[in-house]
Amino acid sequence: MHWLKQKLQQIKAAGLERKLKLVSGRSAVATVIDGKESINFSGNDYLGLADDPEIAAALIAAVKKYGVGSGASHLVTGHNCEHQLLEEELAEFLGRDRALLFSSGYMANNGIIPALVSAKGAVFQDRLNHASLIDGAKLSGAKMVRYAHGDVDHLQKRYLSLKEGIAQESIVVTDGVFSMDGDIAPLPQLAQFARDKNLPLMVDDAHGLGVIGRSGRGSVDSFGLGQADVPVLMGTLGKAFGVYGAFIAGEHDLIEYLLQTARTYMFTTALPPSVAAATRAALKKVITDEWRRQQLTDLIAYLKESAAEENIELLASSTPIQPLLIGDSSRAVAISQALADQGLIVSAIRPPTVPEGTARLRITISATHTREHIDRLISAIKTVYKADQNG
Repeated sequence: MHWLKQKLQQIKAAGLERKLKLVSGRSAVATVIDGKESINFSGNDYLGLADDPEIAAALIAAVKKYGVGSGASHLVTGHNCEHQLLEEELAEFLGRDRALLFSSGYMANNGIIPALVSAKGAVFQDRLNHASLIDGAKLSGAKMVRYAHGDVDHLQKRYLSLKEGIAQESIVVTDGVFSMDGDIAPLPQLAQFARDKNLPLMVDDAHGLGVIGRSGRGSVDSFGLGQADVPVLMGTLGKAFGVYGAFIAGEHDLIEYLLQTARTYMFTTALPPSVAAATRAALKKVITDEWRRQQLTDLIAYLKESAAEENIELLASSTPIQPLLIGDSSRAVAISQALADQGLIVSAIRPPTVPEGTARLRITISATHTREHIDRLISAIKTVYKADQNG
């Protein structure tokens, strides 16, 4: 395929080339990346649970008891008692009838949306929704209807322009916390719109669960909403939970229907039972370790105050995702590399992950960062970013 080299050159010339970072240390904020001792400001381990020894012990004990892999899909012989207990505990935690495990958030969204939407229906999507939600809608064959970010009035206009031409099997879909901007969707207004139009509302709360809401119950809970308001709730287990996997939670009939029809559930090997066991241990800590959320909140506030003192303008966000808008992709990459040279890992996020002209440094905070880590980051950004602005 001779054309691949040309395509790769075009990607590189546009400042969009991506490279793997080799981690040879622990899954912690202080680790070894590309052979260099570094402080990680790019991960999604918001509560610092990925390196927790009690969670690791739960995983090791389960490996000794059940072995390494599940050996089959859930619907064959892969559904272990650890999977069942985790689903029950997640459902109880979130105040929902049932939960269903998936191997990843991407696979969950690519299974859920096509199962719930007919090709004659429509998927109403926030313009800044995660790629997995966009791809799930594409797989459904339904009409894709994008509305302006967080703009329920625009959603209403888009709906009114199409309502005569869509089937009953349509859906409204949004991130709870937007992964690249860190802001929170207007869930009460979206829930009201969905109720008025007799449409289900699906929320992908990958970046809200564990972090906000009562005991980390997420963005839906933070607004006082429940299963009747948001019938379809998707969450991931590899971010604030520090482990791996994803789930959908909702009423009994929803879960039973997805178990029967979601292809990314039906036709893939189940998570190892040891991962489910580790996630059960993580869920206990998410619920009980309120100090982690408090420490995280304090560090986010400290970062924002420190940045403001140095006239470093972060995007408006109260969550662990604190983006610094750069604009040009090549500049974002250059600044990210300059910070990496100083042992500070801050990823440059570029199109197609974000819209053209909005490349940014995506700074993320964990409960296991320290104020000293943040001081070091702000000092480096002040030197590197300001020099780039002036140069």
